[in-house]
Amino acid sequence: MKYLMLVCVDPDFTPGDDDGKPDVDDWAGEMDGKGIRLMGDRTRPASAATTVRVRNRELLVTDGPFTETKDVIAGFDVLECEDLDQAIEVASKHPMAWAGAIELRPVWPWGDE
Repeated sequence: MKYLMLVCVDPDFTPGDDDGKPDVDDWAGEMDGKGIRLMGDRTRPASAATTVRVRNRELLVTDGPFTETKDVIAGFDVLECEDLDQAIEVASKHPMAWAGAIELRPVWPWGDE
């Protein structure tokens, strides 16, 4: 099953004891090697976002993120996992699980109801 893993930064996070915090390159290398991480990358800051909406047939384009949120998306990965338990295990090894948050969403293919 595919999962979208959103890597989020908590701007209010204060670093504490980071002993044992994994390295992102090591994490990516391990997951790539296992065939779990299908793709992934960083994203530019929220200030570089563009929000697109259509309301009453009118195109509305706004600079910056649409919603105000405490956590900011910093990157993403697409995972191929056996189940949610494996996806949670993979996410728990990501460095941002130590300093931010990882959100997992199952991919919902078109045609699957």
